[in-house]
This record gives sequence, C-alpha cells and structure tokens, in this order.
Amino acid sequence: MLYPVLPIYLQSIGFSIVLIGVLEGVAEATAGISKGYFGKLSDNSFKRVPFVQIGYALSAISKPMMAIFTYPLWIFFSRTIDRLGKGIRTGARDAILSDEATPETKGRVFGFHRSMDTFGAVLGPLLALLFLYFYPGHYKTLFYIAFIPGIIAVLTSLYLKEKNPPVQTAKATPPFFSFLNYWKKSPQIYRKVATGLLVFTLFNSSDVFLLLKAKEAGLSDMLVIGVYIFYNLIYALFSFPLGIIADKAGLKKMLIFGLFIFATVYFAISHFSNFYILAAIFFLYGIYAAATEGISKAWISNITAKKDTATAIGTYAGFQSICTLLASSLAGLFWYRFGASVTFIITGTATLLVILYFLFYVKDRESKNIMHQQNDNGK
Repeated sequence: MLYPVLPIYLQSIGFSIVLIGVLEGVAEATAGISKGYFGKLSDNSFKRVPFVQIGYALSAISKPMMAIFTYPLWIFFSRTIDRLGKGIRTGARDAILSDEATPETKGRVFGFHRSMDTFGAVLGPLLALLFLYFYPGHYKTLFYIAFIPGIIAVLTSLYLKEKNPPVQTAKATPPFFSFLNYWKKSPQIYRKVATGLLVFTLFNSSDVFLLLKAKEAGLSDMLVIGVYIFYNLIYALFSFPLGIIADKAGLKKMLIFGLFIFATVYFAISHFSNFYILAAIFFLYGIYAAATEGISKAWISNITAKKDTATAIGTYAGFQSICTLLASSLAGLFWYRFGASVTFIITGTATLLVILYFLFYVKDRESKNIMHQQNDNGK
C-alpha cells in the first residue's frame, strides 16, 4: 500500500532525490545486516516461528510512526524499524519455506511464496489508488490505514507452529557479526553464486528510482501508482509458473534469463518516456522480478547445508543490503549529477557483465554435487 506512495510523500515533505536515495539505502542496509544476525540466531536456537511473529509486529507498528512526525530523523527511524522487522523474520521464514521443499522443488516453493507475497503488493496499491482518487494528497492517512493489515498479519502469524522441533539444546547466542564467519566456511559454490548476485545488487538501486523516472516522464501520481500495481501483478502472476519452469530447466538458466530482462528494462527506460512503452517496460520488469527474486533464494538454499539455511540466506542478504545502500546512494548522486538516463545505462551495462560471469564462471556441476549431498542426507 505504501511503497509507491512513499517517494511522492517524501518529496511532498521536502526530501530531495539524494536524501530519498540515502534513506532507502540505510533502511535496506539495516534490514540486510539484521537478516544475517537473526538468521544465525534462528539456526542456533532451532526456532523459526518467533522470529517471523516479531518481525511482522515491528513492521506493522512502523506504519503510523511515519505519519506522526515529518522530521527527517524520525522518518529515518520509522523506516529503519520497518526494515528491522523484515530483517528479523526473513531468514527464519525462508528456512521454513526451504524445509517444505526438496532440492527439485525449491523453485516452485519459493516462486509460490513470491506470488502470494506480491499479490499483496497488488491489492495494497489498488486500495491506495482508490483512496487517493477520493482524497487526493492525503498521504498521511494512508500510513494509518496500512496499520490495519499489518496487525492482521501479526495475528495470522500466531497460527504458525514449529515443524518437528529438534531435541538438540540451543546453542549460545552468537555475537552480532558472527554470521560473517559463515562466508569463510561456506561451500565454494555458495561464495561464487553470492558474489555474482552481490555485484549485480551493487548496481541495482531501489525501485523508487524507476517510479521517479516514470513521474519525471510526465505520469501523474495516479499513473505512477498504476504502473507499480501493474508491475506487481505481472510479478505475482509469473513467479509460480517461472519457478516450476526453473525446477525443470535449471535455476541458473532462469536467473540469467531474468538478469537479461533486467538489463533490457534499464536500457529501454533510459530512452523512452511514452506511457505505452513505459507500461511495456514495467511488464518486463515484473518478468525480471519473477525470474530472479525467489529463484536466487531457492538456488542458495540448494547449495548450502540444511542446518545453515537461515544463516546462508541471512549472510547473503546482509552483504546484499550493504550493496543496496551503496547502489541507492550512488544512484541518487549519479541522477543528480548526470541525469536519469546515464544512471540507468550504467546499471544495464553492469548487469550484462554479471550475466557473463554466471555463464562462464559458475558451473552447474558444482550446484548439482551439493544437491546430491542434500538428498543423501535426507535419506
């Protein structure tokens, strides 16, 4: 409900494009670093559900906080609380998903999760669009309204139960940055895959910049929200079927396909401002997200030991969000100094180089060896 409104709201209360980039970067970095720690803590405690419940609760209470005061420091604090909630729940939630799948069905399980998650990102902005149609400019009220589904999510999470709780005694609480040690002892294929994904993230700034580009092209607030809804609808509709295809064709091939679509989107949006072309661009952007978001986590969970799933995903997410901090901040500066087109062309070019890295450096054989080990351990 709030994501497509957020950049418009921030500009309305005096945030510059550079400050918006820094805000998004700091928020995502907070989420990422906490994902690593709480993923490790989830693995050490052999618990998943409490992390999911606490994470959704923090994200829920952050919504009305952003409407109470409009001082920059308060906005930073509120947005950080929201992302901290995401950091607490992500590793444990993804470990639950991984436990419900086999190495051969990870694509469809994570794809189904992305589909359902993203349908919420369709319904939410639709409600926001309807509200703003009758009450133009009443952005703060939306933050209060968004608190309602947040509370419902928390109440729903109370129905979650731990699956087959182990008899092992919980390990000691790890130091905050202990998850970084996992990088050293992780499988080589994990480091290869994560490195490629992280380099891509370093040039993949927040979606906020795509929305601002649409706004710059002359789209009204309603149309900006509309194309964001359209993007999420495509994302939701294609995540599950592309996950099924990825299980059959290969997770690596699907990821490369998604990255190619991403590069196409960024090259195209740097040159076109026609509404219909922008709609086609956001359609392709939805395909990119469906082909990469769940697939990357499915791939990571397939090349790591089951006991380290939350740590592996959390560690990757931690480094990913640091890269996102740099990407969003640099994108804001590049946009300010050179304009939107140059910013998007740089991103598209870097993505093509990442595709070559995956094609020629990351071997399918290494992934399959780890998957066979997981199957043998399961038996």
